[in-house]
Amino acid sequence: MDTWRRNGASALYNSLAFICVLLVFLLKGTPVVTDSPMNSELWICHRLPMCGDKIYNPLEQCCFDESIVPLNATRNCGPDCIFWPCHELCCPENYGVHKHFGVKLKILGAKTKCSSHSLITRFCSS
Repeated sequence: MDTWRRNGASALYNSLAFICVLLVFLLKGTPVVTDSPMNSELWICHRLPMCGDKIYNPLEQCCFDESIVPLNATRNCGPDCIFWPCHELCCPENYGVHKHFGVKLKILGAKTKCSSHSLITRFCSS
């Protein structure tokens, strides 16, 4: 019985040693994981979105009148019209004595101005 225990323990020890050597051999070729994201060096070349002298996150905010505002912010356009400054422009339109306002969609990636040829999406009463 004593020899069986010795042989069983020896076999178990040999099996564990073999598994450890096998794991070391298999893990030796795996790449090392680092904390930096892939292609992190490319971010250095991109310009940071600035609003005046402050940096903002364009996925959550935009720059409106030199202020950083959340994407879901609204403002008044004329006395009784609301627009989204991150996505639209409030454009005063003069027709005679009365001042009218129109809301235009901003063109993504372009510096859209009221004088540009983008279409007015809706008119606001004066």
